[in-house]
Amino acid sequence: MPELSRETERARGLLPFGPAEVTGPSMVPTLHHGDVLLVHWGARVGPGDVVVLRHPFQQDLLVVKRAVERRGAGWWVLGDNAFAGGDSTDYGAVPEELVLGKARLRYRPRRPGQRSPFAVARWVLSALRPVLTDRSASRRLRAR
Repeated sequence: MPELSRETERARGLLPFGPAEVTGPSMVPTLHHGDVLLVHWGARVGPGDVVVLRHPFQQDLLVVKRAVERRGAGWWVLGDNAFAGGDSTDYGAVPEELVLGKARLRYRPRRPGQRSPFAVARWVLSALRPVLTDRSASRRLRAR
């Protein structure tokens, strides 16, 4: 869950795109601790999208989850890691106004131990990826 900073909040008001850093394991295997997301602030959200939202009970904290379905005036959001928790199973549907944007790209920084030519080549090929809507995961998560 990336923490909300004043710089992020200021940039969100000025630009339609901005960064958010992922901390914690709730979105593994899609996102890992240390990944940096390019977030499209105010983008239209649909089922299966990876979204950035304010935590319903601690609104100075940003949370990254997958929007699964609309429930009333909000979104049911789940982490891709079923064992991490901290999603709608704990706090219910998230009101629409707390959903801030949609993740478009994921950048995975190089780890210090990646020194061999093979490891560096593998990192180069996978460091920057689009964050796609995963409708199959959305259906799978909804069935839990």
